Amino acid sequence: MSRTDARVGAPATTAPPARRPVDAPARGSGWVLALMSAAAFMAALDVLVVTTALTTIQRSIGASAQELGWTVNAYTLALAVSILAASALGDRFGRRRILVAGLAVFALCSAACALAPSIGVLIAARTVQGIGAATVMPLSLSLLSAAFAPERRGRAIGIWGGLTGLAVAGGPLIGGAIVQGLAWQWIFWVNVVIGALLIPLILRKVSESRGPKVPVDLPGIALVTAGAFGLVWGMVRGNSSGWASAEVVSALVGGAITLTAFVGWESRTATPMLPIPYFRARAFSAGNAAGFFMMASLFGAVFLMAQYFQVVSGSSPLTTGLRLLPWTATPMVVAPLAGVLGDRIGERWILTAGLALQGVGLVAVALVANGAGAPYWELVPGLLTAGVGISMAIPTVQSAVIGAVPPEGIGQASGSSNTFRQLGGVFGVALALAVFTRTGNLDSPAEFTHGFTPALLALGALSLLGAAAGALVPTRTPEDSTAQHPFKESRRATDGLA
Repeated sequence: MSRTDARVGAPATTAPPARRPVDAPARGSGWVLALMSAAAFMAALDVLVVTTALTTIQRSIGASAQELGWTVNAYTLALAVSILAASALGDRFGRRRILVAGLAVFALCSAACALAPSIGVLIAARTVQGIGAATVMPLSLSLLSAAFAPERRGRAIGIWGGLTGLAVAGGPLIGGAIVQGLAWQWIFWVNVVIGALLIPLILRKVSESRGPKVPVDLPGIALVTAGAFGLVWGMVRGNSSGWASAEVVSALVGGAITLTAFVGWESRTATPMLPIPYFRARAFSAGNAAGFFMMASLFGAVFLMAQYFQVVSGSSPLTTGLRLLPWTATPMVVAPLAGVLGDRIGERWILTAGLALQGVGLVAVALVANGAGAPYWELVPGLLTAGVGISMAIPTVQSAVIGAVPPEGIGQASGSSNTFRQLGGVFGVALALAVFTRTGNLDSPAEFTHGFTPALLALGALSLLGAAAGALVPTRTPEDSTAQHPFKESRRATDGLA
């Protein structure tokens, strides 16, 4: 029976279901797309929006360089380690309900950030703000996916992904504009205003959606949170404490052991938070690997490029953001088109080509910038190539992962996808800093460029690794897009690997 038949074509003698099926379209899908995209944009924006405001914050409330770094890292850490737990809670208690609660936490903590009298209060508020954002990213995607039939889902996810990618990459521009035009506190006050508008609209316009009604996997949540925290802490602290230090080694080893225990637990428990058999589907495992390398390359490159224009070219924060537009503005145009094309021909080649283009673009920028004072116009072709590439990859990596699971597994799939991508972002920034500090520093434009070029080459290589992972996503025929259940093909692939 098709989705339409299930709603309006059932025999008159059939009693209506007590509750809307998990995979039934929600009412007002246009509203769902707009509201979920706005919520995800706000949460994604705060990943890098403070980067161009750090100097102003330091002058306002006082902080060391390491403390300023934690205004970024605390948010990313909390976001990365909380996503799977938030997704599981959404499946159990209602995705809309948990999303609204997360938005309320996000808005309240944004107000606390704006009112912070000290750097310690700001870091603490950013940490809890990241937990709120962890409910927004996966659950907005889950609610969006539940509102659209498979043949229309790719385009919707393309718009959602384009705005999310634009928020991440455009964070420095938006932050610089707010700091120069208003004050650094308004970076956070804007969230309060948007949150106050979104919450009542979501309650009115978005239908509730749930995953399978099973007990919450509390041991799984504890293990994955502790394990991810250990790995992220080790990567973030590696450069400042030393990669061979007891702190970093114990964090990385402890995180790896705990995540191994998580995999073992999920393989045995009757109600797993992340069913391990999903990883037997190539679309799921390869899609998550591609997402990890995609965000590692993107986050690290955005961080480096923002610093490059300010240190080497002497640009202001706002001018820096404007110079990044050939790269950061492309998702609005390319991502929706990539989503539509992915519905027709499958995600494999679009994802592979997109990450390859981003890698080639970053390598081109690195080679042109190999020498202080390179004219800006010489960097534009590389920036534009990387922008088109990431715009192609963002929506198709989401579609590949979501399409590899049954409808009731959408929440688990979006949670795992977001966790892999956020961990990839942290890894990318850590790798960029590790390579940069080996040969470069902030003392002069020439010294900065000495570290910038090899670091950007390394990030380009990460994007090419993502392209290789994307090439492992199974091909899909046009008929697969109109199948009743998007998991049908990957279920056969899973069975063949079992």
